[in-house]
Amino acid sequence: MADTESKIHGEWSSRFAFILAATGSAVGLGNIWKFPYITGENGGGAFVIVYLLCVVVIGIPIMMAETMIGRRGRQSPVNAMKTLAKEASADSRWQYLGWLGVIAGMIILSYYSVIAGWALAYVLKAISGTFMDGSAQQIGGLFDSFVKDPGSQVFWHTTFMILTMLVVVRGVQDGLEKAVRFLMPSLFVLLILLVGYAMNTDAYDQGLSFMFNPDFSKITGNSVLTAMGHAFFTLSLGMGAIMVYGSYLPKNVSITKTAFMVAGADTVVALLAGIAIFPLVFANGLEPSTGPGLIFQTLPIAFGQMTGGVIFGTLFFVLLVFAAFSSSISLIEPAVAWMVENKGYSRLKCCVFLGSLVWLVGLGTVLSFNEWADITILGKNIFELLDFLTANLMLPIGGLLIAVFAGWVMKRQHSQDELQLNNKGLYYCWIVSVRYVSPIAVFLVFMHVIGIL
Repeated sequence: MADTESKIHGEWSSRFAFILAATGSAVGLGNIWKFPYITGENGGGAFVIVYLLCVVVIGIPIMMAETMIGRRGRQSPVNAMKTLAKEASADSRWQYLGWLGVIAGMIILSYYSVIAGWALAYVLKAISGTFMDGSAQQIGGLFDSFVKDPGSQVFWHTTFMILTMLVVVRGVQDGLEKAVRFLMPSLFVLLILLVGYAMNTDAYDQGLSFMFNPDFSKITGNSVLTAMGHAFFTLSLGMGAIMVYGSYLPKNVSITKTAFMVAGADTVVALLAGIAIFPLVFANGLEPSTGPGLIFQTLPIAFGQMTGGVIFGTLFFVLLVFAAFSSSISLIEPAVAWMVENKGYSRLKCCVFLGSLVWLVGLGTVLSFNEWADITILGKNIFELLDFLTANLMLPIGGLLIAVFAGWVMKRQHSQDELQLNNKGLYYCWIVSVRYVSPIAVFLVFMHVIGIL
């Protein structure tokens, strides 16, 4: 494919810039907010092993496939899928796979922004010493009163969305690239500082044991689905982000090497987050399976009791904001890219329209914690429903279809040209994975969960 379409959006200045951006997309709230609490809910070490297997066996091959499709298409996910389907003489309806990713990304950002708004608010609470000497009841009450106040949540949700769009509107090199060049190194430094503190707590060994000593009796079909869904969620697969970032990737960059590096960095961050958080949870006699409020209800108690709690509490929530920010800019970029290509609008106009739409949908998540708390669909409030639909259904289905398209629909010569795997053995390992292993694994997990297997 020609690179003419990339000129509409720009290109990453280097392979390192792409790695930072893709890692920034992958490393987000999923690693630091979501991974610890779903690990706590699913029994600890056994869940971690299942998650790591999902990353290696399913995640990395599909990340390679999605990056490859993006670079070959050189357009937004919708137009890239349409173009490559035509190139392969396949059904034009493959473009709806691109739409699935674009819509999933926007839905995720709608509730992602609300949670990121919590982190922004908690940065100020930590700086002001609000958590100091607070009891579990007081800290829990603080969180409950915060989420039950729709006005406060709307303010912080709005603030985070505005910050996100200010970066996206500047484009690839001036916006996305400059942001991740600052955010990613800062995030790693902050996380290492918190791990260093956790190592000095009395419950450090207990935290490691919880994470790395597996009890497979605690693994269920739903646990496997959650682990697989989280592998897609945390690697930003199936939501169009990696595909559109791949469309900005220079031709001379190795897709295979970058996919392994991004997945490796993402997994390290998730594990480090658990290593930093669980010792603090256990050291204060707290419950690791608290749920989505884990880091907002339990960790402030720990920060309030520890020496230097104001500093470490502030660092932690700044880290959380950085992680959220590095991912949020990638969640809406596929939709912005499509509007720029198809409507001919400026990035500013696209960002204002799409940002406002996502903000509006996010109000449903805000209200699900207060005014609409009693409104449930399939036993889930709006936030829980959106999280389940995207992480556990839309992303795995999108990933499965990406694997099918890359492995069965694209011409082998085209995938070989993009992947540039000189070792035929490595290419055949990849083609077997995307043709058979990944699709079958996703399909079997779904069949088990719905009760057929």
